[in-house]
Amino acid sequence: MNITIRNWKKTDAALLAAALSNKNILNNLRDGLPYPYTEKDAEEYIDFILNSNPNDTFAYAIDVDGRAVGSIGAFRQGNIHFRTAELGYYLAEEYWGRGIMTIAVKQICEKLFAETDILRIFAEPFDRNVGSRRVLEKAGFQLEGILKNNAFKNGKVLDMAIYSYTRNTI
Repeated sequence: MNITIRNWKKTDAALLAAALSNKNILNNLRDGLPYPYTEKDAEEYIDFILNSNPNDTFAYAIDVDGRAVGSIGAFRQGNIHFRTAELGYYLAEEYWGRGIMTIAVKQICEKLFAETDILRIFAEPFDRNVGSRRVLEKAGFQLEGILKNNAFKNGKVLDMAIYSYTRNTI
């Protein structure tokens, strides 16, 4: 299995739409994505990413054997946090549990630290999202704490975990 992160292509839209039309994935992401997620939504997202500022938005398709099976991105923060990036990701459900996301997280961290001035990458998965938390831990992220009552998703108040990976840990 060949796992890489790569730039999005317009031809990835159908695979992106199929992955994001899954409630099991959407339940672990922030709100704001339409459901069902259409191919037109995917095309608009890909266009947006391809036209984003490359110094602030680092968003890639997760490619397994030539097929876009997920998304990973880091987004530069503002003001005094301009050398910090927030990490987000998802993987099509049929690819869960294979170690793919851990590899993708390691790849994006290596890329950011090699090619940018980013010093700190952080992620905030829902506390209940054990799979995502395990991905971060296997990729070398450190748990900084639990953010109590930090989100409201699907009618429930949720805790979130905060993890970070810093340049000096490589």
